[in-house]
Amino acid sequence: MKILGICGSLQARSGNLALLHVAAASKPRDIEFVVFDGLRDLPLFNPDVEVTGAPDSVLRWRRALAESDGVLIASPEYGFSLPGALKNGIDWVISSGELEGKVAAITAAVPASERGRRGLQALRDSLLAVRAVIVGGEPIAKGPDFHARVTELVADLVHAVARPNTRPK
Repeated sequence: MKILGICGSLQARSGNLALLHVAAASKPRDIEFVVFDGLRDLPLFNPDVEVTGAPDSVLRWRRALAESDGVLIASPEYGFSLPGALKNGIDWVISSGELEGKVAAITAAVPASERGRRGLQALRDSLLAVRAVIVGGEPIAKGPDFHARVTELVADLVHAVARPNTRPK
């Protein structure tokens, strides 16, 4: 099983990127976990661009998603919504289908548990466009149980991917 970690933040020292590294370290031994770092390379979504063929960065994004069994998206909240780079990435695969029906665990690394909820709701709404199966959806506050909660989310994601009836028909 292969899980693709996607960070909604482009920041080099993002707390959400740190969360993905905790997830990678806590995954079961027989699971492959890859963090995708190419959202920053995607051009702004424009269907006209594909008339002459999708850019290499878009092809890499689509291939990474197609080769994964599930995704873990850790994303901050920007302006009560999801970051533009992440939304742009989702837009690039709506018509091509690499996220269609994919199991997607979503969360946000936050300083306090009441933060990040609007961003996660916006992310959930965007993923509904591709009928993604959502796992989790709660922010994870940095603190003493941070690692345990990330580990639990990874286990829930792996379990959901392994269930044959998880994906929509």
